Amino acid sequence: MSLTTPALAAKLAGLQSSAIRDLLKLTARPDIISLAGGLPDATLMPRDRIARAAETALRDPAVLQYTESSGWPALREVIAARESAKIGRPVQVAEVFITHGSQQALSLLAEVLLDPGALVIVEDPAYVGALQVFRAAGARIIAVPLDSDGMRLDILEDLLAAGERPALVHTVSNFHNPGGVTLAPERRAHLAKLAEAHGFWIIEDDPYGELWFDQPSPAPVASYSPQVIRLSSVSKILSPSLRVGWMIAPERVCRAVELLKQGADLCGSALTQQITTDLLSDADWLAAHINTIRTTYGTRARALVAAVHTTFGDRIHCTAPTGGMFIWANFTDNTNTTTLLPKALESGVAYVPGVAFAVSNTSDNSLRLCFTTSDESTLEKAVHRLAKATR
Repeated sequence: MSLTTPALAAKLAGLQSSAIRDLLKLTARPDIISLAGGLPDATLMPRDRIARAAETALRDPAVLQYTESSGWPALREVIAARESAKIGRPVQVAEVFITHGSQQALSLLAEVLLDPGALVIVEDPAYVGALQVFRAAGARIIAVPLDSDGMRLDILEDLLAAGERPALVHTVSNFHNPGGVTLAPERRAHLAKLAEAHGFWIIEDDPYGELWFDQPSPAPVASYSPQVIRLSSVSKILSPSLRVGWMIAPERVCRAVELLKQGADLCGSALTQQITTDLLSDADWLAAHINTIRTTYGTRARALVAAVHTTFGDRIHCTAPTGGMFIWANFTDNTNTTTLLPKALESGVAYVPGVAFAVSNTSDNSLRLCFTTSDESTLEKAVHRLAKATR
């Protein structure tokens, strides 16, 4: 008797693995300087402070048990207080939902807010994790270009005037991944007005907002409208392995997400959420810790930009980041960064080609460089290796 192989779901047909995650496998070699991964610096993660918080947490047997699907109650209270200060209005605990990193929040929201074929507006270049989620949801995706002040709202308005009706608009509002730019305050207010006028949700993805170098990030988009759902996490300021993220959303959205999370993983880890509660509640320590990260990353960002300018001159134009973890660069001589990548790896340096962040698979002359995990001299060496690869 012949065997009939069971099929997989049809929605998997159009999905691709993250080019960045695949690239990380290649850059594990010690001879390669990686500017590819969007990783925080492990040496800046507060291992001793996390260990003390874990020891304290384990004195309570409840942290070894299941917790509420919406999250550890003490952590939700801490997040509500922190987000109230950022948004400028009281955030109720019922509006806070804890997730397994902010990527899970994005995935669950896609299931709650999108029907197959629904239109989603993203930024161009786009955050890869968002593209994966929206493609898996069967959404129709349109990308709106970025400039130095963030999403081009004039182009969004043209789409709306032409009759397009998005279910949601996704924006990485602060220190964009991969674009490196920040959405200007006036555009934040205007985007919120467009959402209310045309009836769409805004997902404000903000994992980098506390990593500013010289001046604090602008008031969140969520401060301008209740139709904004804010996402963030502690991955960039404490540790990714805690896997603690959250959303700030209307209670009805949180309750809908709760139904899906119960079917996905029941609940998060009470242990890591209590550890996170301890660290976020220690205000003086946390402020000093984040300031150290800001200072270190700011120094590295300036070193990388300076090395690119000195080495390549007008051959590359790049962003000058005011925070976050990335610079976005463009070759002005039509160098194809996808074609260049194997040569760069041979020369001992890695980056992410711009095609990884494109809604279509068109090759281009852009690349994303991450400055967080190398010191200044190593970053300069990486740029010299990149220049060698282009010769």
